[in-house]
Amino acid sequence: MNLPAPAQEALERFGHARGWEQRARLLMQMGEQLEPLSDTQKCEHNRVHGCESLVWLVAEQHDGRWQFKASSDARLLRGLLALLLVRVQGLDSRELAALDLREWFTRLGLERQLSPSRSNGLHAVLLRMTELVSAN
Repeated sequence: MNLPAPAQEALERFGHARGWEQRARLLMQMGEQLEPLSDTQKCEHNRVHGCESLVWLVAEQHDGRWQFKASSDARLLRGLLALLLVRVQGLDSRELAALDLREWFTRLGLERQLSPSRSNGLHAVLLRMTELVSAN
């Protein structure tokens, strides 16, 4: 499976992390690097429901490929969103629909640290992505 370069880079960074503390630090750093959403983008229309925290998702399609922006009020979740975004940026609709989110976070060594509510929240974000993609 060919990964986008930023996803491959994230995989390597998390592969070198020793234990949860280092992974959590990497998550926080990645979350801080997310492109911020404007106040107008943080609206009810862009809100992802099914997450305990506030999460917003914006999607745009360019030449059949999807670009997403996301944010959350929760720091750790912003890092998880950043990891999701590096995996999905530039995919087409078919590739996005076939994405195995659990496998991606397992490869990063994060699956066991995802609480059921965080895991459900990430799946809600992926579901919202596929809804946005299928609407276009």
